[in-house]
Amino acid sequence: MLKLFKPWLFFISSAGLMLTSGCSEPQLPTGIVYCSEGNPESFNPQLVTSGTTIDATSHQIYNRLIGYSATTKEFESELATRWQVSDDGLSYRFWLRENVTFHDNNHFSPSRYFNADDVLFSFERVIDYNHPFHDVSRTGYPYFQSINLSGLVSRIEKVNDFEVVFHLNRSDASFLFNLATDFAVILSAEYGQYLLDNQRAEELDFFAIGTGPYKLHKYVKNDHIRFKPHVSFWGEKVAAEQLVYDITTNSTARLTKLITGDCNVSALPKPAELAVLKQQQDIRVDSSPGLNVAFWAFNTQKPPFDDLRVRQALSHAIDKQKILDLVYNNTAVEATGLLPPASWAYSKIYEPNEYNPQKAKALLDEANVKQLSIDIWAMPVARAYNPNAVKMAELMQEDLAQIGVSTNIISYDWSVFTQKLSEANYDSVLIGWNADNNDPDNFFSPVLSCSALRSNNNYSRWCDNGFDHLLSLASSLTKQPDRKVYFQSAEAIIADRVPIVPIAHAQKMVLHNKSITNLQIRPYGGISFANAKQLMVQEQDIVEEQRLEEEQQ
Repeated sequence: MLKLFKPWLFFISSAGLMLTSGCSEPQLPTGIVYCSEGNPESFNPQLVTSGTTIDATSHQIYNRLIGYSATTKEFESELATRWQVSDDGLSYRFWLRENVTFHDNNHFSPSRYFNADDVLFSFERVIDYNHPFHDVSRTGYPYFQSINLSGLVSRIEKVNDFEVVFHLNRSDASFLFNLATDFAVILSAEYGQYLLDNQRAEELDFFAIGTGPYKLHKYVKNDHIRFKPHVSFWGEKVAAEQLVYDITTNSTARLTKLITGDCNVSALPKPAELAVLKQQQDIRVDSSPGLNVAFWAFNTQKPPFDDLRVRQALSHAIDKQKILDLVYNNTAVEATGLLPPASWAYSKIYEPNEYNPQKAKALLDEANVKQLSIDIWAMPVARAYNPNAVKMAELMQEDLAQIGVSTNIISYDWSVFTQKLSEANYDSVLIGWNADNNDPDNFFSPVLSCSALRSNNNYSRWCDNGFDHLLSLASSLTKQPDRKVYFQSAEAIIADRVPIVPIAHAQKMVLHNKSITNLQIRPYGGISFANAKQLMVQEQDIVEEQRLEEEQQ
């Protein structure tokens, strides 16, 4: 039987990689410092859907076979230099980049370049239940399970060391998009075998080895993560000497560190803090319409939320405009469905569950539900789609009291929060979703499909075969107008059955000092520091002059 290594109890004291939960060093190194909002749950994005973990891992440590450009709306080469889809849409052939090196650390040095074995290892771990690493994950593979990747991919064929073919059971227009997500990272098969041979398999997901622009150097829980440049990186070398994630859970503290220069870049500002930033000449706000959605999910498998009339009543009781004003401070738009206006499949063609307290009371009377008391679980951390879930819950508590419903707001530490959510004992939860690519299915299958229910990523606990059939039909087509019809039909089902109440689509914002340029702020997915650069004072003056000229024009 495999003996599992416990990385959170392990400390490597030599000059290589160190993961600890003890005291930090007295001074952080120079380089780009990013004020992050929390601790990563893992250092392998295959295992999570948390934005905090994605930001800390996916684009810093790893690469995917392909990427997707938010600018050109085209797929881009990463570890695959080119690819080809068969006429029937059932085979995807990838030609792999040669001479790509993996990271090393103080107890592992790769003896070969990246090749097809690493592709097979990375994906067969997820889809093959008999793979030696499949059950090593304590959390499963929530994204891939929610899109039923194991049911889609029949096998992965190694043609030679630098050519692989994914064989599908059915055509799927979303397949390339899913390979371009932050979750589809490539791991080292050689590193996996080394750990397996030494009965330390769980190190794979904590002492991360990838091919990305940075390699993990040190992690001190609740304090910082330190990355070093990958000197043999196959792409353009990073400009920063080091990259440090300063873990600062409090938004005001992050803002203070940014203003005082302790951080160069900061995550997830509260909308109310933006007024303060206008007075700071050295701080910039990068924003874009977010491909995200905040929603209120009902546990539809738990009475009285299994009654449609109760769900409809609660949805009519919520004043979304008040939430937009007081939580988002006009940095978001009202959500009438899962898809945001930035999505090509968006179209407001149906009536949302509008704010109507009298209608809410009538529906509760019709359902013969009196003196209803419910729990609202609220995330303890900020997310791009919801900067303050507790505040949102408090506003909803006021609204629900107007229709005679009492509420209890529940929040835990993030790790406890996610663990308890998987136990499915909650009444309702304020949660949301950041899209990982530009395909509309990324809003539906990972959030509300029956496969997502089985992977515990469907927080409404709602499964509808008709809904899943619409998603399957949408994925079987290639032309956007044809697919849009099915996605809109899926939106209509959500509005009718109310497993969730969509609330808002928020802008995606990142704060940074004017000395930092080339940050990749995409409307979806995690942040990337691969091209980020810290300018010298003279360079800052030139860039500032250019910015002022553009504003005047």
